Amino acid sequence: MTNTWSAFAFFTIITFVLFITTKSLRAFPESTCETLPSFIHIIKEEYDSRTKLVRTCEGDVAVNKCEGTCTSQMQPSVTTSTGFLKECYCCRESYLQEREVILQRCFNFDGETLAGDMSLMKIRLKEPAECQCYKCGE
Repeated sequence: MTNTWSAFAFFTIITFVLFITTKSLRAFPESTCETLPSFIHIIKEEYDSRTKLVRTCEGDVAVNKCEGTCTSQMQPSVTTSTGFLKECYCCRESYLQEREVILQRCFNFDGETLAGDMSLMKIRLKEPAECQCYKCGE
């Protein structure tokens, strides 16, 4: 009988703690997931047909990123093996846009700065166009 009461008391305490935790989580904003501007440093190498380095170009490029939080929760469940049902949401891109950028600092294989047509390199990159909360793992 003592084991039954101990198990019941333990389950009651866990349920109460989860209830309080769930209630306190609701005080936080639903989601702060958004598309924000950022900068990345890109280095791109170009090789000839014999895999010899022709030039290396670099530059700081403005790109969008996804950042923020999404509401997730965990609750007791008798249907799952762990005893808890988890609903996890992550901030990520809803779709990507492709665009062309120009790297403006190019160097030959000896590290010397290039001039003329070889001083610029056009590259294509993909960045988030919009971000939102998605179920984790999907």
